[in-house]
Amino acid sequence: MTNVPELFGSKVFNQKAMKDRLPKETFKALKKTLDDGAPLQLDVANVVAHAMKEWAIENGATHFAHWFQPLTGVTAEKHDSFINPQEDGTVIMTFSGKELVKGEPDASSFPSGGHRATFEARGYTVWDPTSYPFIKEHTLCIPTAFCSYTGEALDKKTPLLRSMEAINEQALRVLRLFGKTNVTHVSTTVGSEQEYFIVDHDLWAQRKDLRMTGRTLFGAKPSKGQEMDDQYFAALNPRIVKYMEDLNETLWKYGIPSKTEHNEVAPAQHEMAPIFSTTNLAVDQNQLTMEVMKKVAKRHGLECLLHEKPFAGMNGSGKHNNWSISTNDGENLLEPGKTPESNAQFLLFLTAILKAVDENQDLLRISVASAGNDHRLGANEAPPAIISVYLGDELYNVLDAIYADKPYDSNKLEKMAIGVDVLPPIPKDSTDRNRTSPFAFTGNKFEFRSCGSALSIAGPNTALNSIVAYSLKEFADELEKASDFESALNALISREVKAHWRIVFNGNGYDDAWKAEAHRRGLLELKTTPDAVAHYLDEKNVRLYTEMGVYTKEEMEAHYETKLEKYAQVLNIEVQVMLEMVSKDILPACYKYISAVSKTVADLKAVVPGAKAQAEIALLTKLDGLVDSLAAKAEELCSKHLAAKACGDVMAVARAYVDSVIPVMAETRALADEIEPLLGDEFKPFPCYEDLVFRV
Repeated sequence: MTNVPELFGSKVFNQKAMKDRLPKETFKALKKTLDDGAPLQLDVANVVAHAMKEWAIENGATHFAHWFQPLTGVTAEKHDSFINPQEDGTVIMTFSGKELVKGEPDASSFPSGGHRATFEARGYTVWDPTSYPFIKEHTLCIPTAFCSYTGEALDKKTPLLRSMEAINEQALRVLRLFGKTNVTHVSTTVGSEQEYFIVDHDLWAQRKDLRMTGRTLFGAKPSKGQEMDDQYFAALNPRIVKYMEDLNETLWKYGIPSKTEHNEVAPAQHEMAPIFSTTNLAVDQNQLTMEVMKKVAKRHGLECLLHEKPFAGMNGSGKHNNWSISTNDGENLLEPGKTPESNAQFLLFLTAILKAVDENQDLLRISVASAGNDHRLGANEAPPAIISVYLGDELYNVLDAIYADKPYDSNKLEKMAIGVDVLPPIPKDSTDRNRTSPFAFTGNKFEFRSCGSALSIAGPNTALNSIVAYSLKEFADELEKASDFESALNALISREVKAHWRIVFNGNGYDDAWKAEAHRRGLLELKTTPDAVAHYLDEKNVRLYTEMGVYTKEEMEAHYETKLEKYAQVLNIEVQVMLEMVSKDILPACYKYISAVSKTVADLKAVVPGAKAQAEIALLTKLDGLVDSLAAKAEELCSKHLAAKACGDVMAVARAYVDSVIPVMAETRALADEIEPLLGDEFKPFPCYEDLVFRV
């Protein structure tokens, strides 16, 4: 049996490894960097680098790599060996503080929104000492930020770290108002539940769409899907058990606290949930988790699908981002607490979050926008594209009393003056869960359920940290000037709850009536990625991010271009694969089947004079019509696709895909999916849904 405590973190140069291997003074200096963000001096970096190298070599590493997160949404790494040639023809193994702290990969071949040209290739990676190095295969991977020669952030980590500092600064200002002078640092924490599908590798390899796009572009719904609700939390398939055991052991070696595993709603769908970590560490760990999930699957003859909607008509996969705020002395600022003072503090932070979400619905929607997630949001397994906040009944009633200027009815009526009279404690899990809410309070945290399964959670958490920091800044600016803090606090909370009450919704987000109600409230419904990204450079968004020091305007312009370019590139690949599958797989299969049935009719009539062969002829007639329609629709799709690509401007191209191309893709698929059940099994061009989800 695996010794989990001994296994856990064995491939990570964590604080235990640092403490064991570093001189006390060096560890003390590094700890100050880890805890307080103090600059790391080069002499300290040299000692750390040597100890890190010795540890890595003992654990089988021969190379090191700065591991970073460019705007592709996946990770990148360039490997260098530790070898240093000597004059006598031998080598020694060296690793300097300079090599640890700074690297220089090519910056021109990564997405930059046009800020880097091929002849402007220089870029830098800089060690993030708050995220632990780890060994992957034979390489010591060092988590780093990535920026251009001219200083622009070219990655997802740099803005995230900036947003964490922004919310730290503004939260500390608010806590000082409540007399919390001992708190020196505030961090956001995240636990990201990861949903995924597992299919047989050999079947996956026969599907060009899965190989090239991560989702099935064609596929008729099987006779049985998820309607029996018999997959959710069901006993695990033995093959999946072996996969999950291997996955857990691998993740634990990387210090990733994989905690929960179970079958999800759809056939072949599963979920893994870790324990909370500080946000930047949680982001790094989730990126590594996705990579490990796919690698481990291949070891077992399986394939892990992380696309948000790999199978039409079945559950999509999300990544539920459980977000909270805590102080360095262990106080969760989203824990309601039991004392009037704590309740007042909690209500102020809660009000700041309501204000942030209401005023920045667009930024939250943009942070989860992608071509894949557009298929999932609004479907019956995911929140709608409308952002709202779920509070649960008890907390809703508390804020409703504030909104309506009425007594809060607990066991008895009490006039609630925040910070004076008793607000009943709101314990963890006093609320139900609302699976239809995009942003739900779940006791001592908020669950941002709109994130897609393949998404880097750096973007959503950068947005969350930034918008809440901005609200806290406005609150601190006002309250610091108040002559009577208690009166000003009461007035501020009452005013802001009333101003942002429209964002609170405790009902069924799947109900069409909610869409109508949301529109009446003035909430945004940004159905597609282009709809959302169109708001990114709005004046209020540029002001928020630049004032918080999270992005420069130039970085935002680059991200605007990059997000739309990626959206168009995904659709471009999907259309090309779809056209290839129609012309090279589906139509040839139809022709073969039509030929076989036609020969059967001819043979039957030759053997049985007067035979009508009505069933066969009816099938041939139906197939002939569908085949002609499919071929014509593919021609139309090709034409619309070429027209979209010729639009020039990135937003115009993206809008053309939404308005002109995607509808024809859906029509093309519908025709092919109508054909599929008519073909004999031996004539089907690739594995069907039944094969993929029930043969694992």
